[in-house]
Amino acid sequence: MSKVESYLLGMDCGTTNLKAIILGEDGTVVAEASRPSTFMDLKSDMREQDANEWWSNTVEIFKSLVEQAGHDIVKRIRGISISSHTVTMLPVDAEGNPLRNGITCQDSRSIEELHYIVETIGYDRFVKIVGGRPAVAFLPNKILWFKKHEPELFAKTVCFLQASSFINYKLTAKMTMDIDQATRTQCMDISTMEWSKEIGDVIGVDLDAMLPKPRLVDEIIGFVTEEAAEETGLEEGIPVIAGCSDAMASMHATGMSRLGEAGESSGTTSLVFVGSDTKSAPDIPVVTKPCTIDGMPWIFDAPIQATGASLKWFIEKMAAEEVAYAKEHDLNIYTYLNELALESKPGAGGLFFFPYLLGERAPLWNEYARGMFIGMGMDMKRSDLVRAVFEGTAFALRHVMETVKEAGATAELLRICGGGAKSRTWCQIKASMLNMPVYVMDDKSGDVPVGDALIVGHKLGVFPELTKAAEKIVKVNEIIEPVEEWVEAYDKLYPYYVEMYKHLDTDLKSLKNTVDQL
Repeated sequence: MSKVESYLLGMDCGTTNLKAIILGEDGTVVAEASRPSTFMDLKSDMREQDANEWWSNTVEIFKSLVEQAGHDIVKRIRGISISSHTVTMLPVDAEGNPLRNGITCQDSRSIEELHYIVETIGYDRFVKIVGGRPAVAFLPNKILWFKKHEPELFAKTVCFLQASSFINYKLTAKMTMDIDQATRTQCMDISTMEWSKEIGDVIGVDLDAMLPKPRLVDEIIGFVTEEAAEETGLEEGIPVIAGCSDAMASMHATGMSRLGEAGESSGTTSLVFVGSDTKSAPDIPVVTKPCTIDGMPWIFDAPIQATGASLKWFIEKMAAEEVAYAKEHDLNIYTYLNELALESKPGAGGLFFFPYLLGERAPLWNEYARGMFIGMGMDMKRSDLVRAVFEGTAFALRHVMETVKEAGATAELLRICGGGAKSRTWCQIKASMLNMPVYVMDDKSGDVPVGDALIVGHKLGVFPELTKAAEKIVKVNEIIEPVEEWVEAYDKLYPYYVEMYKHLDTDLKSLKNTVDQL
């Protein structure tokens, strides 16, 4: 066997974990490491993370990779690509020091600012500028909130960065933003692919001055500096590309390669992808973005706010009995919940769970939706509660899939990567909910940092054909087929999931306004 001459370093800065790998040109993961990320304990509508923790975790991760791989491999790392959760507002000063915690996409404190921006510009005009529906997850309203509520810090701000941009700055001393995340900020005019002066004027900010000029995803933005090399153990001079959102990296990590395939990166949140041969209209709930996969010019790209987060919430808030049982019997709590869910019939005895614990992004795009159990009865079992959580997140997935199908996309199978892919029960429910086979990606090859490594490897010629490289490297661990009995149940119940929320939408919006004033 010939010696592997080239390696790539890919890393994803997720909301709950930072994870990185060193990937050989033969597709072998020779080193991997991760560290947990933490949210600040603030009000319920506030979600912040410490950028300095992102960097300290990155340093620990890179040191671990170096130790695992050894010097001979580390010196043959040809390039680095980093993705991250998005959209985040991180203000930094002229030296790149964070002026406050990063405000993440889950944060909804700036809803009043969003309403002001949309009312001032006009809904239709705003959608035409940014190419999508307005939502509190994005950047203009966050910047305006920061300017209004923390003016002293705003006055010191030189630039706003994304999470991956900040890590790239620490590696290269270059302040940048990749075009992928730039198009997701809702600060960009998609007709010109430049920062929108119209939006900047409304919030009173020169976006050209305070946001970096967008760079192509695979553009080399700089090289690992001497200081960064000393801190991380990496070699000085390794090329670093601009990188991308976790969504784009996840898309490649699913191994999607042709129209008719859909993908889900299943973690704390879910990122759902469905290929398309045509560009969508800009004013529908889920819109297309340009896609780099051969034969797939456009991709519907939809984030679901709280899938894995719903299961974690259930464990922490409602599953004390199950946690105690798992501990007593030396079981993994997630494994036990998977088994317990199967004791309940499909439909969980008529119990519905709506996973809107942090509002919802696609396809609702509102911050006032709330998590709900509907259908509890005196005969309800603990297993029904557990199954309802799994099914509720699968209903949310179907809601997205049905939305993009209505917009013209087709999907015949679903490829799943990420932590959620480890749950066979969950995957079986999704296969039956969508009535299509689920392709479960291998733990190592089907992970987000693999997508990062593929992108930088393609740029540097290690993987001349990106699609073929993904097909070769990303392995399918198992194909899970729908269960006919479950399919019939979910087809009958899905309309209730959609309609019950519609009936409650206005009341939930009013309720949030009332609660905010208490």
